Amino acid sequence: MAFDLSGWIALVTGGGRGIGAAIATCFAEAGARVVIANRTPEPAEELADALRERGLSARTAAWPGTARSAVREMVDGIAVEEGGLNILVHNAGGCPWASVEELDEAKLAEALDINLQAFVWLTQAAIPHMKHNGFGRLLVTSSVSSRVAMGGGAHYSAAKAGVNAFVRGAAFELARDGITVNGVEPGFIAKPGRGTLSTPEKQAAISRYIPMGHMGEADDIAHAMLYLASPEAKYITGQTIVVDGGSTLPETGYAIEDIWGLS
Repeated sequence: MAFDLSGWIALVTGGGRGIGAAIATCFAEAGARVVIANRTPEPAEELADALRERGLSARTAAWPGTARSAVREMVDGIAVEEGGLNILVHNAGGCPWASVEELDEAKLAEALDINLQAFVWLTQAAIPHMKHNGFGRLLVTSSVSSRVAMGGGAHYSAAKAGVNAFVRGAAFELARDGITVNGVEPGFIAKPGRGTLSTPEKQAAISRYIPMGHMGEADDIAHAMLYLASPEAKYITGQTIVVDGGSTLPETGYAIEDIWGLS
C-alpha cells in the first residue's frame, strides 16, 4: 500500500535533521507540500533545497518559539500562504539532562515549553484551518521515556507523559470534526555523528537491551508518522504508537545505568 498525501499541506517542526528531516522527506515523497520549521534555520533550508532539487515541494518557516501568539501567527501565515493546513507534526523537542536533585526552574521550563506547551499552542492554532477543511491530522513525536524511567530525564519524561495525555484529550474533543490526534513514541534511534547515541560504545550498550538487537533509524519513525497522517488512518485517534524494537518490553532486563553511566 502506497500512502498518498498529494496536495496536502504539512507543517513539520524540528524538521531540520534526524527524525524531523526523515518525516519531512517522507511526507514530501508521498506528495505533500511540506513546510519545515526549525529552531536553527540552516539545516531546514538545506533540506528544503535538497527536496526541491528532486522535484518535491518543500519550503521553510521561521520557528517563532513557544509563545502562544507567536505560534498562532506562524500557523496562520502558513495556512494563508499555502491555502490551508492538513497535517501538523510537532517533532521539535528535547531538554537539558539533569538529575532530580540538580533540576532547576530553567531546565524544567525548557522541557515543558518545547515538548508540551508548543504542541498545545500548535494544536490550538491549527484547529480552525483543519475544521475549515473538514479534516486534519495532528501528530507529535513523543518518547518511550513517557512510560519508562531514565536517569537524568525525569522532567523530560514528565513532559512527554503530558504530551500523551494531551493527545488523548484533544482527540476526544476533535473527533467529530474529522481531526485525528496521534503520536509516535520512539525508542533509541541512532544519530550518526551527533551526541551520546552516535558513539559505537553507547550504541552497543543500548543494543544489548533491544530484542531486535540494534537501534532504530529515523525512517522507522517517519514511516509510522506517514501512516498516521494518511487517509488510511482516518479511524485512528487518541493513540501513541511505540516504535522501539521491543526495548520497553518488561522481559528485556533494561539497565539504564549501563547506557548513561548515571548510577
